[in-house]
Amino acid sequence: MLSVTCLRSFSFSLFLNPHPPKTLHPHHNHLLLLRPISAIPPSSSSSQSFPPSPLPNQQLYQPFRPPPPLQPSLSAEAILDVLRNRLGLWHEYAPLIPLLSRHHSFTPPSIEESTGISGVEQNRLIVAAQVRDSLISSHVDPEVLSFFDIGGAELLHELRLLSAPQRAASARRIAALRLEPRDAQELARAMKDFPRRKGDDGWAAFSPASPGDCLAFMHLRQSRECLSAVERDAVLERALAAAETDSARLRISQELERQSGSGDGVVGDDEKVGIKAPVVRMKTGEVADATSVVVLPVVREREEGAVGAVAEAPGSRVEGEFGVVVAEKGWRRWVVLPGWEPVVGLGKGGVVVSFSDGRVLPWKVNKGYMEEEILVIVDRERKEVLEDGGFYLVVNEEEERKKGVLGVVRGDKLKERGVEKSLGMVTLVVRPPKEQVEDQLQDEDWE
Repeated sequence: MLSVTCLRSFSFSLFLNPHPPKTLHPHHNHLLLLRPISAIPPSSSSSQSFPPSPLPNQQLYQPFRPPPPLQPSLSAEAILDVLRNRLGLWHEYAPLIPLLSRHHSFTPPSIEESTGISGVEQNRLIVAAQVRDSLISSHVDPEVLSFFDIGGAELLHELRLLSAPQRAASARRIAALRLEPRDAQELARAMKDFPRRKGDDGWAAFSPASPGDCLAFMHLRQSRECLSAVERDAVLERALAAAETDSARLRISQELERQSGSGDGVVGDDEKVGIKAPVVRMKTGEVADATSVVVLPVVREREEGAVGAVAEAPGSRVEGEFGVVVAEKGWRRWVVLPGWEPVVGLGKGGVVVSFSDGRVLPWKVNKGYMEEEILVIVDRERKEVLEDGGFYLVVNEEEERKKGVLGVVRGDKLKERGVEKSLGMVTLVVRPPKEQVEDQLQDEDWE
């Protein structure tokens, strides 16, 4: 009986392994009983194998393999139904939009066709939901988050360029003051721009962690671009209302006192020497970061026919949703400037005169003005010499022609000469960007 069992085991092992090892010999049949081969797989406990333990000094490299993406539990039609009917809050159905693109091969146009949600709104919803998730990670209070449940996508979308702490602080201020999207955009841009202004006059008095201080500092800078005292005081009042820290309020109050003491540009004879036109140095990349820009024709002061060119330079207008600039006629030189308040309102009367250096300016200038080109922005619709403290673009007299054909002269000086009309009133003087200059806007430029 034993021999039959051994023979069967041997035959079955040959069936499973048609090429037995060479050590197998018919006289060694008794060894097969020690290692029987079975067609039934052994249990997991007996077949479990473990990798060899690494040597003491051996390091095993195991590259990161992300888990497979989770498949959506909803069908494409179910997701489309949710989006089509706006079922739930916006931040609940916003994550479904990427699922359509990732798992169901939808594109933004096809999603818009199926749900009525435009591509712009799709992007706004997705980005706003990501911003909201970052607020949750920053442990923002649920009461603040609930403010954005209704119509909050447009508000949170404006915070996309801020860091996580800045987003949290801005969201708290937006919810507390119940700001509109336009105000939220202004707040976000103020916070984003504040670190770049390090070195500007008064910057140290404002806190970068305070959204209100960042907004107040932006208003403080804007006040220096205002031409009238009424506008300037109004902007400073907005800055004072936005400021959150005591140091910021003190700095703005000092600015208000200084401006109120200087009047509206009409001062005594002893003080007239200190009056200057607004001067601003452009920041590198400021045009790219500006919310609006102005395109103006440029006339070179030393080119032939410069006087006639100032009068003939064309105006321009903006057309269409893309803001296409259309000139009234062909012109060789144009300049793009940020939408500063003194420049935006010029319209077709605006023209820019390029001077090789700042010696043309009718006040004592430092060495920096002598070494760089400046742009003088002129309003051709204000040709009459009315303000003694104003500055006007004129044709230089013979004895001043060594400085150039065109010049900038104070209104009181022109009245003394009996000049009643000019080529236009100077609204702003622009200095070029300069690398590695933190304080690109000096105090003396605004005195």
